[in-house]
Amino acid sequence: MAGLDAYNVSTEIFEKAVEQAEERLGLTGQPRAIVFHEKNGRRHCHAVWSRIKVDEMKAVQLSFTKRKLTELSRELYLEHGWEMPAGLKQSHARDPRNFTLAQWQQAKRIGKDPKQIKAVFQECWSTSDTQGAFVHALKEHGYVLARGDRRGFVALDHRGEVFAVSKWAGIKTKEVRSRLSDEQSLPSVDEARIQIAKDMTMRLDALFQEQAVAFESRMAQLEEKRQSLTRQHKAERQKLRDAQNTLWQRKQQEWRNNLNKGFRGLFECITGKRRKIEERNEQDAWQVKIDQQQQRDTLIFNQLEIRRSLQSRITRLQALNSYRLDELEHDKSQYQAMREQRLEQLEAQRREHNRSRPHPRQRGPDWEW
Repeated sequence: MAGLDAYNVSTEIFEKAVEQAEERLGLTGQPRAIVFHEKNGRRHCHAVWSRIKVDEMKAVQLSFTKRKLTELSRELYLEHGWEMPAGLKQSHARDPRNFTLAQWQQAKRIGKDPKQIKAVFQECWSTSDTQGAFVHALKEHGYVLARGDRRGFVALDHRGEVFAVSKWAGIKTKEVRSRLSDEQSLPSVDEARIQIAKDMTMRLDALFQEQAVAFESRMAQLEEKRQSLTRQHKAERQKLRDAQNTLWQRKQQEWRNNLNKGFRGLFECITGKRRKIEERNEQDAWQVKIDQQQQRDTLIFNQLEIRRSLQSRITRLQALNSYRLDELEHDKSQYQAMREQRLEQLEAQRREHNRSRPHPRQRGPDWEW
């Protein structure tokens, strides 16, 4: 049963659920095995039945098992007041893509402050006295200087957005052309975008590797912690198991000592006193079993709280890693699309240029008369 992380479900409740499932499936009286274990901070109970009827050498027919067990699950959630998962309320409401969709919705693009952009351009211009110095200054701030189609000289940021130098530096176009005289040495806007996309793709590949290394390092630390907790919890359970076995053996000796032997024992049998002693022994034994099961459940629940806390940290780390990788992949795909689009545009421009070039007239053959 899913969604029970926040509840401490006792062994008795698990066993009753197994018995109800056994009845619903028509497996009453069949041999079975029940196994408890913990995984990722959750307590799991597995029940296995033998379908074979030994006296008849036939297998028990199992029909509509999923529907029967789903109905039983709903009843158990309602009976114990547990919060029912959406998948049990409405089976069609389950969508395995929800988490991925949530990650994409979390990806937010950060805008730039126009005042900050203007300040960068003005600083680069004021500290540069040549075209080369201006190119270098812009590059240090993540911009690429290029020749524009209509706006003269422009600069492109790491996303390929175009900024007119004269506008953002706050100077006249004539002054810009005076300092930036070697226009042909600069790339066109399309060529600059292609180079930006190539450089940023390489950078994103490096960030992928950095994120992977950081994630693996952190996961290794948490895995070491998990293994340490597993060893500690196993030792605690073994200690409790040994203490309970010692108590059980001591109690068994007490119960045996309560039963007299010889003539006195025979007399107690005749008077019915022995039967009362046996009943007290049985009641005492039953109470010891209940107390020991409660001790085991208490220890298990305490350990599960610790494991859940650790598992929560692991889950958050995995979600954060997935979000960051998705964000990097999204950015990388944008740069790849930008590069491919610009390459196609350059190729189209080249073909158009070739078609518009004048071709020499083909001379016809010379005819002699």
